[in-house]
Amino acid sequence: MPKLCALMVVALLASCGYHTGGKADLLPKSVHSIAIPAFSNLTVRYRLTDQLPQAIARELVARTRYQIATDPEQADAVVHGAVVLYQAFPTIVDPATSRQSAVEIHVTLQVSLVERATGKVLFSRPNLEMSERYQIAVDPGSFIEESDAAVTRASSQAARQVVSAILENF
Repeated sequence: MPKLCALMVVALLASCGYHTGGKADLLPKSVHSIAIPAFSNLTVRYRLTDQLPQAIARELVARTRYQIATDPEQADAVVHGAVVLYQAFPTIVDPATSRQSAVEIHVTLQVSLVERATGKVLFSRPNLEMSERYQIAVDPGSFIEESDAAVTRASSQAARQVVSAILENF
């Protein structure tokens, strides 16, 4: 019997303190639903503001227990966001044609999560930065517009960063 008790104590102590990264939940227990209205846009790139709220909602659904509310007035917390900077510039130029063959985009966001009932800011990131690179065909006959796909990838990347930061409160 003493051996069994000792084994149980060792098993309990060994299981304490281990948590999978990205699974913390430091939000108040009163938050059960989160609304993600459209982000404001201070840039000329329009698709980001459409894709970011959707990507964040998908990430929250996939990784948390929170319900996504369509009406901010019915949610316990609201994600507010703005795209404040969008830059695209060539990173590789084909020496034979002098055409750009790779482009990198940089996006800066302002994101916050506010508890609706109290107005308390639960999370704020005023300068969330992300970047994504995409290729451009050098031959004009085989050109395929890849910038939209790069924006979609950047939106998914931002969503992962935002949800991880909200859950881990850093």
